[in-house]
Amino acid sequence: MSDSLVRVDLHSHTSRSHDAWMAPSTLVQRAWEAGIDRIAVTDHGSLEGALEAHALDPERVIVAEEIGCAESIDLIGLFLHETIPDGLPARVVADRIREQGGVVHGPHPYAYLVAARRKAALVLAVADVVEVVNSRAFLPRWNRLARQAAGSHGLPGVANSDAHFGWEIGRCYSEMPGFDGPEEFLAAVRQARLVARRMASPFIHVASLVLSYTRLPWRVSAVPPVPDAPGAGRSATADRVRVD
Repeated sequence: MSDSLVRVDLHSHTSRSHDAWMAPSTLVQRAWEAGIDRIAVTDHGSLEGALEAHALDPERVIVAEEIGCAESIDLIGLFLHETIPDGLPARVVADRIREQGGVVHGPHPYAYLVAARRKAALVLAVADVVEVVNSRAFLPRWNRLARQAAGSHGLPGVANSDAHFGWEIGRCYSEMPGFDGPEEFLAAVRQARLVARRMASPFIHVASLVLSYTRLPWRVSAVPPVPDAPGAGRSATADRVRVD
C-alpha cells in the first residue's frame, strides 16, 4: 500500500447503463482530466463498459457492477471478473461478490421513495463499505442518514459522483492511501477523507429518466449494444429514485 493519497470514485456509469450517456473512453478521459486516480465503473447488470474502460487504463479503472437485488435495493460489487445477474436476494448477491474476491459496496442506502429505512437496513447488513455521499442524492437527509448509519454500524463511508454524464465526474470523491487490490482497499478506505465539491440538481435525474425511457424499446426487443452507443439494462422500478 502506498503512503501517497489517491482520489477515488467508486460509482460511475458508461453508456452500457440504460440511463447514462458516456462512452468508456470518455469516462477514462474525464477521470484523468478531473484528477480522479481510481474510478470504479459500475454499470447496471453488466461488466462490458467496465472491462472496456479497464483495457484503456488498467491502473485507473476498477471493474465493478451495480446489481439490482430482489428487495428493490442496489449493491455494487467492486473488483469483479464475472457478471452477477439482477434479481437475486441481497445476501446471495453479497456472497457472489465475495466469492470472486470482491468488495460489497452499498450505494445510496436511503435514496428510495418507499420503505427507505427498511431498504437501508438490508444494505447495511451485507455491505463492507457504504456510500455516505452521493452527488446525485439531492435530498441532504439521504446522505446525512447514510453517514450516521455507517458510523453506527462501524462501516467505512465513501463519497462518489454516481456520474452518468461526463461533466459529473470529479464532483465527489474520497481521498485515501493508495491500494492494490481488494485487501489493501479495505485497509485504505478506513482512512478515507470525503470530498464533496458539488452536489447535483434534482433535474439531473430527469435527463437520466428521459434517456432510460427512450432506450426502453431497444431493451424490450433485446437489441444488443453497439460500441460506444446506448446499451441495454434494467428498467427503472416504481419504488426507486434513480440516484444510481
